[in-house]
Formats: sequence, structure tokens, C-alpha cells
Amino acid sequence: MSFLNTINGWRTKVFVWIGLPVIAAIGLMLGVTDLAPAWQAKSGGGTSGTFTAVHEDCGRRNCEWRGTFDATEGGARRTDVILYDAPDGLIPGATAPARDTGARAGVFSTTGGSTYLLVTGLTLAGVAALVAWVVIILRAIRRRREAAESSPPPASFAPSA
Repeated sequence: MSFLNTINGWRTKVFVWIGLPVIAAIGLMLGVTDLAPAWQAKSGGGTSGTFTAVHEDCGRRNCEWRGTFDATEGGARRTDVILYDAPDGLIPGATAPARDTGARAGVFSTTGGSTYLLVTGLTLAGVAALVAWVVIILRAIRRRREAAESSPPPASFAPSA
């Protein structure tokens, strides 16, 4: 029997009924909004400009530069944005060429990087989790209906005449 037909054990149930929806929600909410802007930046689209580093925020595993983006043409300005794929050696006050493609939290370095792969992977994980969860739910519903249809009617205890 396949995994989808045998949902037993508390760990599997927790993963199926809680884990998959959470993975789907996170993957879709965080990935879908920045998927098109990340690929547009990879292909050289968007508005060119200059990112000025203000400060670096470091977490447990990575650091990201926050600062201001000034468009080359049109004078558009975004403040407190992240520079995705920031070049090495950036210091406060330094500038780097960047592209604004409409990502919700930041702009992309023109030197390139792998943010588009991360966003694509996150989105694909969310879609895969959602599809798997829907398939599991539909199969569970179908099994319950088949079991209800094939079970014999309850025996009657009424006296026969």
C-alpha cells in the first residue's frame, strides 16, 4: 500500500494534518509575492539605481544589508529595504548598483546571486505541500464514502409480524 492510503501513526497524522498546511501556507505566502520580482531581477529587468548601505542585520545563519535605494531615472526612492545578493565587503555608507523589481521587502544587487533559486524552491515546496494535502483529503473523503456505502444496514430488533 502507498503512503497516501495508510495514514496511521500519530507522527504521520500530525505531519499530514498540520505540517503540510503550514508548509503550504509559508511557501505560498513568502514565495509567490517575490517569485516574479526575483526572476525579473535575474534577467536584468526592473528599475536601475543605487543602494546605500545603512546597517547590517545578522541572524543565526545569515546577514542582510538594509538601506536606501535611489532610482537612476525618475528619482524614486525606497527606504529601509533589504539588498538581496549583496556583494561582499559592503560597509555602512557604501553604495552598490541595484535593481528594483517590486519585491515587497527589498531590491536586488546587479552582481547577481541565488535569491531567485531560493524563492523558486520555497514556492515549489508550498505548491507541492498544498497539492499533497488536497490529494490526501480527497482520498480520505472517498474512502469514507466507499466504506459507508458498502457497510450493511444495521440489524433491526423490531419483532416481525
